[in-house]
Amino acid sequence: MVVTPTVPVSTSGRKKHPRGMIVLFFTEMWERFSFYTMLSILALYMKETIDGGGLGFSIFQTGQIYGLYTGIVYFTPIFGGLIADRVWGIRKTVIIGGLFMMAGHFLLAFRPLPFFFSALVCLVIGNGMFKPNISTMLGNLYRDMPEKKDDGYNIFYMGINLGAFLSPIVASSLRSLHPTHGWHYAFAAAGFGMIISLATFTIFRKHVIIGENLSADPLNKLPVDLELTRQQIKERVRALLIIFAVVIFFWMAFTQQGLTLTFWAEKATRTTLPPELFQSINPFFILIFTPLLVRFWQILRKKGKEPVTAAKLGIGMLLAGGAYLIMATAGLIGGDTGQVSVGWLVSAYATITIGELCLSPMGLSLVSKLAPPKMLGMMMGGWFAATAIGNYGAGLIGGFWDRLPHSSFFFILVGTSLAAAGLLFLMLKYLTPVIKDAEEMARKYADREV
Repeated sequence: MVVTPTVPVSTSGRKKHPRGMIVLFFTEMWERFSFYTMLSILALYMKETIDGGGLGFSIFQTGQIYGLYTGIVYFTPIFGGLIADRVWGIRKTVIIGGLFMMAGHFLLAFRPLPFFFSALVCLVIGNGMFKPNISTMLGNLYRDMPEKKDDGYNIFYMGINLGAFLSPIVASSLRSLHPTHGWHYAFAAAGFGMIISLATFTIFRKHVIIGENLSADPLNKLPVDLELTRQQIKERVRALLIIFAVVIFFWMAFTQQGLTLTFWAEKATRTTLPPELFQSINPFFILIFTPLLVRFWQILRKKGKEPVTAAKLGIGMLLAGGAYLIMATAGLIGGDTGQVSVGWLVSAYATITIGELCLSPMGLSLVSKLAPPKMLGMMMGGWFAATAIGNYGAGLIGGFWDRLPHSSFFFILVGTSLAAAGLLFLMLKYLTPVIKDAEEMARKYADREV
């Protein structure tokens, strides 16, 4: 266990978000810029011919490697959370993880194939240490203003998607500079993004120090009447495991953006734009829709009609099914081989983006609410492990893109998304009391002087 000095609880006013949120916003923005600059061209790079500067893999090989990478890169956060909880603490784990990610992106700037797989290993290790602990820190910053936690995660999520919006544009621009070496210019840009992310995190550390180390968290020293019973801990962990199992199917559908939806943009739409540019559509819509959705939830909250967080996740699953219903219809209209209007793809992106906003930031917030304090890092890692399994499933299914009619492929994703949504809504009777109990304890804690 890492021993650190006790950190005082934030005394930020209830009307304002903590200053540290802005620091974490920009730290995560540049890390996600780095991550998605690489990811936006990864599948294209693997299937590009060797003469074109790529690796010359088949569609099946590309799908398998893409799925394994995006799966493992989101599975390792469960270990990164444990390391922060029990060994290094959050700050040290984040910095070491960032350095691994930086190394991984710069290794991709070299052409020989061994560097490619070495780079992926570095990125997997780095993301595992970095990703869950930034999200955990954000939750800690809101421990004395729990009523703002959902909104805080929504704003934080805008930072993620601002970086994701810029990354395909930068990757496409750099890739066009040279017919073969352009790929590596883009990968190097991702490395510089990580330099900026780590600089932001370390220079402005004083604003986030309150959320740095769970061993110093006053939540671990609650008054007796606010301590969790063994039964409450079991119920909370069980609720999170149910949610983790369901969201796997959302990520299996969502992660097609970097794989089959990019292939669709390249071959099945009437456009001359580089296919990776279409990956900017989702984060662009995130930036547009987030303030509107936050305002919508606030209005419902004032009226006492805001759905519980688990119900919001279910709505997100329904919208994912709707997005792929749009794509299946586009496939049927195009005869599964012909080109169709780009409007179909844009409409599907808009739909799944709203679904993402109902699910992803709300899921992070829910983990922060439900996870027992001494298990917070590990449970946050569990959320990303569920993402990992979904991402691997995306690659596994995506490997059959050229073996199935497009409409049939998309209808499979419609079915899995709607089935998962139905399961989650069936479980709301069990999940809702557990969530409300956690929210009530958080309010009691916030009203106390610690």
